[in-house]
Amino acid sequence: MDNRICVKIGSNVLTGENGLPNEKLIKSITRQIGELIKAGKKIILVSSGAVAAGRGIFTSNKKLDTVAERQLLSSLGQIRLINLYSNLFGELGMLCSQVLVTRQDFKDRHHYLNMQNCLNALLDNSIIPIVNENDVISITELMFTDNDELAGLISAMLNVDTLYILTNVAGIYDANPDEKDAKLIAEVDSTMRPPALSGNSASGFGRGGIITKFHTAQKVARMGIPVVIADGKEENIIVRLNEGEKIGTFFKPEKKSPSNRKKWIATSQSHAKGYVVINEGAKRKLLSKNAASLLPVGVLGVKGEFKRGDIIRILDEHHKELGLGQCRYGSEKARAVIGMKNQKPVIHYDHLYLH
Repeated sequence: MDNRICVKIGSNVLTGENGLPNEKLIKSITRQIGELIKAGKKIILVSSGAVAAGRGIFTSNKKLDTVAERQLLSSLGQIRLINLYSNLFGELGMLCSQVLVTRQDFKDRHHYLNMQNCLNALLDNSIIPIVNENDVISITELMFTDNDELAGLISAMLNVDTLYILTNVAGIYDANPDEKDAKLIAEVDSTMRPPALSGNSASGFGRGGIITKFHTAQKVARMGIPVVIADGKEENIIVRLNEGEKIGTFFKPEKKSPSNRKKWIATSQSHAKGYVVINEGAKRKLLSKNAASLLPVGVLGVKGEFKRGDIIRILDEHHKELGLGQCRYGSEKARAVIGMKNQKPVIHYDHLYLH
C-alpha cells in the first residue's frame, strides 16, 4: 500500500506582507516534499496563494466587486505560483501538475470518480498534483469555505494516510493565542468542541480562520484520517511531522474508516437536495451498533425536490441533523411511501453516512 500524504499550505504561509510569493519558503516546502517522495511517499499539495500573488503584482484602477476582483487576481497569480512550483520541482528532477477545481466538481458521483481517477493516475506516475480552487470561474455559491475544506475533500477522495494543514499559527489553542495564558491543545478527539475563543483570525491574504480549520480537521479525522494543524513556517515542518515529531495539534482519527462511497456522501452536505424527518424509533435503530437502512416506516416527512440517487439530509423530530444519504427514491415517490411497511429502504445502509 502506498503512503499518501495531503499537504495543505495556506496563503498566509506562502506569501510575505507585500503579497508576493515567499520564494525562499516555497523552495523549502518543495525540497521537503521532494525528500518525502524520494522516501516512497505520494504527496498531494493543496496550495493557496494565487489570489495573494496576483494582488502583489497588480492593482486595478477600476472598482470591482469581490468576486470579479478575486477572479482577476487569481487568473494573474495562478500563473506566477504554478510556474514557481514547476521550476522548483524541476530542479529536483520532479514533475508537478496543476489541478483547478470548484465545489461543483464534487457534486456528481460520476464527475467525482473521473477526478479521482485523474489524481490517482498522476500519483501513480510520480507526478505531484498541485490542487487549488478555480477562483477564475467560481462564483459565491460555488466557492469552498476555504482551501482547508478543499484539502479535506481531496483527502477523503484519495483516502490519504495523513493530512497536514499548514497555517500561520502553531495549532489550536484553548483561548485566543494572543492571550498570555493561552495553551496549545496537543490532541483533539471526535467529541471535542472547538474552543470559543481560539483566534478565528484570517489575514488579508486568506479566507479561512482557525475555527474552520478545526471543523475541517475533525470531520476528516472522523473518516479515519489523522490530521495535524501546525505552523507552516516552522523549520523543516513537513519532514518533522512525517518523522512523527509532535508539533501543532493532532486530530485523532476514528478507528473505523467508512467506505469510499460513504466518504463521498460525508463530504456532500453543501449540495444536499432536500431532507427527510424520521421518528425516534428509526433514529434509535440508525444510531445503534447494528447496521441498519432507513425504511419508509420510520419517515415522518419529506422536504425539497430531489431525484433518485441525489444526496439528502436526515433530521430527527427536533430537526437535528443526524447524517446524509443517497436516496433510492425521488421526492415524489418518497412522499408516497411515508410510514409504510414492507417497502424498499429510502436510504440503504451502504449509502448512508451518520455524523
